[in-house]
Amino acid sequence: MKTFRSSRLQLLDNDTVAAWVFLTPALVLLGVFIIWPIAYLFYLSFTAGIFTSNGIHWVGFKNYWRLLLNSDFWQVIFNTVYFTLGSLIPSLVIPLGIAVLLNRSIAWLSILRSAYFLPSITSLVAAGLGFRWLFQNTGPVNELLKIFSIPEISWLGDTFWAMPVIILFSIWKQIGFNMVVFLAGLQAIPLSRYEAAELDGANGWQQFWHITLPGLRPTLIFATVTTAIFTLRSFEPVYVITGGGPLNSTNLLVYYTYQEAFGQFDFGYAAAVATVLLIVTLLLVYLQLRTWRDE
Repeated sequence: MKTFRSSRLQLLDNDTVAAWVFLTPALVLLGVFIIWPIAYLFYLSFTAGIFTSNGIHWVGFKNYWRLLLNSDFWQVIFNTVYFTLGSLIPSLVIPLGIAVLLNRSIAWLSILRSAYFLPSITSLVAAGLGFRWLFQNTGPVNELLKIFSIPEISWLGDTFWAMPVIILFSIWKQIGFNMVVFLAGLQAIPLSRYEAAELDGANGWQQFWHITLPGLRPTLIFATVTTAIFTLRSFEPVYVITGGGPLNSTNLLVYYTYQEAFGQFDFGYAAAVATVLLIVTLLLVYLQLRTWRDE
């Protein structure tokens, strides 16, 4: 009996060693490219100065205090919340509706599925340049408005209209990915539920409300969190289409961080802004994991 227990413990020890051997390369890469940059970012947010011969020096919470007192930062926060909410809801509702319509075994619908997914694999810079061309003062959108006798709109030069253009770009970019996610979720719902509902006399809307949406709850949570993170990290649309203007009306957190770090060379302050963004992102991920665990 003792020999059996000792050999079992030896086996467990060997498995543990083998597990660490296989995990070590991944852990090293994780530490070098994720954990260390995050730790250094957090450290940098408590410093001031630039990477010159004078170096950087510790300033404590001064950068975070500057955030609280900086009106530009609060304008950027408002812009980011506006952009996130304006992008999030349509980026969930529209793909969900498309996925429900395309969730049928008809051959030609595969072409539509591919067409809807194309924006997700299109270069952000190329697509941004395309949107900038579409919405310029002499662009196709204003030419189309002239046909209906609608006055020309300065889409990218007006503080009211510039953000909707960026939001439209974000929605267009996210539709394909979310549609594929919802299609996968729909195909995981047993058909027997719909058949039973039909026998009970439930119409299409009742089936959608009482079967489709509850069955898609984990998928909806995943799509909501990933879409929110996608919008929070948006940089290319602002950089390519508006440059944060006009009058700072489309400046988002990531672009603001870029401006402060590489425009003003205020790396400590930029690190504090990036840390705030990181905390918000981690909270979203935590909420997603917490919800899945509760289910």
